[in-house]
Amino acid sequence: MKRFIALICMSLIVSWLAGCATLDQSSGPVLDRQAKWVLLPIVNHTDVPQAGLRAEAITENLLRSRGVTDLARYPATLNADTLFDPAERKVVDDAMKWARAQGARYAVTGAVDEWRYKVGIDGEPAVGIALQIIDLNDNSVAWSAVGGKSGWSREALSAVAQKLIKELLASAKLQ
Repeated sequence: MKRFIALICMSLIVSWLAGCATLDQSSGPVLDRQAKWVLLPIVNHTDVPQAGLRAEAITENLLRSRGVTDLARYPATLNADTLFDPAERKVVDDAMKWARAQGARYAVTGAVDEWRYKVGIDGEPAVGIALQIIDLNDNSVAWSAVGGKSGWSREALSAVAQKLIKELLASAKLQ
């Protein structure tokens, strides 16, 4: 009987924890991790300054941990992360031109839609991110994923972001 109750409790806990994150991912082709990659701007759609830059730093390091070693970042002069000039499409277009000029095969870009601590007693961290890998040979989206995740009240926002981005990138097939 105790074993049955423990099993039910574990099932409820797992079900409850599964509700803390929402992920949707595409299943694309196998991507060559040895190819030349570039990290383009991750656009900030939040009211938090530099949320896109924070997501870029996490994404860059997680890609490197997955074996993408030939990874360049776009020049800082192409980033206009500001709350008052939402010119992100031009910034991404300029960064794509730069990536092609570098001879890159894949470009990683995306958007941050949520990056905050929720208002309330607990103040849980919450992150929402969309990522995509673009094959620069034909301008097609080779892989894309979007997700949202919230954490516990004492958890760091960057830790929740790292977990979410890691979960998203885990679905990209790298060879």
